[in-house]
Amino acid sequence: MNNNDIVPGFDEEKDDSLKIRLQRVDSPEGCLVLFLTGYIDTYNSNFFQKRVSKAIESGYSKLIFNCAGLNYVSSTGIGSFTAFLKAVKPRGGDLVLLEIQPKVYEVFQLLGFSQFFNIKDNLNDAVDFFRAGTQGNPAEIFPKIFQCPICSKKLKATKPGRFRCSECKTILAIDNSGQVFLG
Repeated sequence: MNNNDIVPGFDEEKDDSLKIRLQRVDSPEGCLVLFLTGYIDTYNSNFFQKRVSKAIESGYSKLIFNCAGLNYVSSTGIGSFTAFLKAVKPRGGDLVLLEIQPKVYEVFQLLGFSQFFNIKDNLNDAVDFFRAGTQGNPAEIFPKIFQCPICSKKLKATKPGRFRCSECKTILAIDNSGQVFLG
């Protein structure tokens, strides 16, 4: 199945700096995974916004961005994610970001955007987030296993709070919804 089968006309325009592959999720309704490869900057963010807007207009409001292949995002690119969030929220949707590279996560952190986005470790967690429809209560989230955003060491948090990575000694914080932040 190609992208045009999922979102008609999705691949009408191409950009060598950013590849987007789509994967439909059967349940919940309106859930779509977008695999991003390359980078998002001032020059290709318009291309990125047009492609994702096409998916939103096709009825997808629960968007999961797999960022494993994304090696750079400028502040303009982060602005694109913010625009998508504003577009899907009124439709009962949300965004989840997966497998963010440490360099890319740092940009989200520095600009203060990491708390606006749901960041999950894997596709199952992302789909479960949409199936639940809520972030749940801390008892359902903890203990949480996650990777340090700096050194990628697997860590375990038993409750929300601040702690230090056992590998790189970075100070991390984890909130009640299980999202991890620097500092």
